[in-house]
Amino acid sequence: METNEGQNDAGKQETIFNIKHRAYNFSKNIVLYVGQVKIEKVYFSIYDQLVRSATSIGANLVEGSAGSSKNDFLKFYTIALKSANETKY
Repeated sequence: METNEGQNDAGKQETIFNIKHRAYNFSKNIVLYVGQVKIEKVYFSIYDQLVRSATSIGANLVEGSAGSSKNDFLKFYTIALKSANETKY
């Protein structure tokens, strides 16, 4: 997923509301943030879990949209929501 440069207003609007794009940008920002932070050993596991839960959101959204049934879709979107709540915590 690239930046929105060169897109018309409708394309930008679609990207703003596209949950997969939002999840991608969110996880990218988390990874970039954690990459810049000087992490003390005692806090490593917290930052590690933050990265894993944040990147899990988009991964589960993509997996859900590729699901073979409505149940697959709902299962993976529910997991994505749980990962988002874990990241928020």
